[in-house]
Amino acid sequence: MTITNQAKNRGLVLTLGALSAFGPMSIDMYLPSLPTITREFATDEASVQLTLSALLVGFALAQLFYGPISDRFGRRLPLIVGIALYVIASLGCALATNVETMIAMRFIQGFGGAVGPVLARAVVRDLFEKNEAARMLSILFLIMAAAPLLAPALGGQVLTFMGWRGVFWILMGFGVICIAMVIFLLPETLSGERRTRHNAAAMVKSYGELLIHRRYLGYAFSSGFILAGMFVYISWSPFVFIDTFGIPPQYFFLIFSTNVAGMMVCASLNSRFVTRFGVDRMLVLSTAWAAFAASVMAVFALVGLGGLLAIVIPLFCYLMTIAVTASNGTAGALADFPHMAGTASALMGTMHYALGAILGALVGTVFDGRALPMAGAIAFAGLVGLASQIFLVGSPKRVEGR
Repeated sequence: MTITNQAKNRGLVLTLGALSAFGPMSIDMYLPSLPTITREFATDEASVQLTLSALLVGFALAQLFYGPISDRFGRRLPLIVGIALYVIASLGCALATNVETMIAMRFIQGFGGAVGPVLARAVVRDLFEKNEAARMLSILFLIMAAAPLLAPALGGQVLTFMGWRGVFWILMGFGVICIAMVIFLLPETLSGERRTRHNAAAMVKSYGELLIHRRYLGYAFSSGFILAGMFVYISWSPFVFIDTFGIPPQYFFLIFSTNVAGMMVCASLNSRFVTRFGVDRMLVLSTAWAAFAASVMAVFALVGLGGLLAIVIPLFCYLMTIAVTASNGTAGALADFPHMAGTASALMGTMHYALGAILGALVGTVFDGRALPMAGAIAFAGLVGLASQIFLVGSPKRVEGR
């Protein structure tokens, strides 16, 4: 490989990694600013929390739009337009004078930023076949995992030295840099002859085709439920660790960082081994391990034995599988749909967010201050993820032999 090709490959990986980080950058950098925004706008916590919910709703809904559009018009133009919308909305957030404006701008910010991860996955499918795509997605996850590891600390520093509006100036700058990377480092990966010519009705029909495809649903549900367990952890672990077990907030960050480090290690290992063992073998292994670890955690929480360590250790073992499951599940789901990779990627992303939101909300209806509701929900997610892989996708030998 020539030096020029190596440079192009590095540029491609960095660009796709940056595009994949819009979600964690937009969420995690912002969290330390919530109390300050509440005070400045003279409003209540529930109203400011809506600014986060608005972002997530925009992020989820937009994926259904960007997928079919990119299958028709290519990847670069929707990326540039979507990120430009994100930049404008970030400016609107930085200049907002009331919480209502902030809620509206955060929805638009989510709608624009969603283009990054959706089309990053589609570009990988355009360029790579199933196992190699899983390897590349693992590398992207490795880069993306650095965002939730660094973003809260960076957001806290920005809040200290620039105020909460500085967070949105930083996010606006991030968007501008991503547009430049798309223009200069990302070639168009969907050739004209491979683009769809569908109207809106045909685009809806494409989603129907995906929803009745057994293997697609298997991959989407196996990875989606495992990821839903992670959403439950993100939503409820502060209450469990800080309120239930009395962990000081500064030490909670250490637990959070350790779990992210475990994900990054497994992402690196998956990128090395997936081309040797295949997507489906790695998925069965990761979902089985996740289901086992989460079940152990739920049993300890149910009987009340082991204290904090009985929750933290199995939880770490569960979360370390996220990179393996997410990258391989995505590669498997998109493998059968090279003609509409954007649509398939979009539906999968929306399903993942929906499963996480629903399961997290259900925990809220039964949460009683103990670790059991969180642990039970994560165990349920792990077991359903494993069942989806086994009964909808099938054994690795059957999939490889079809």
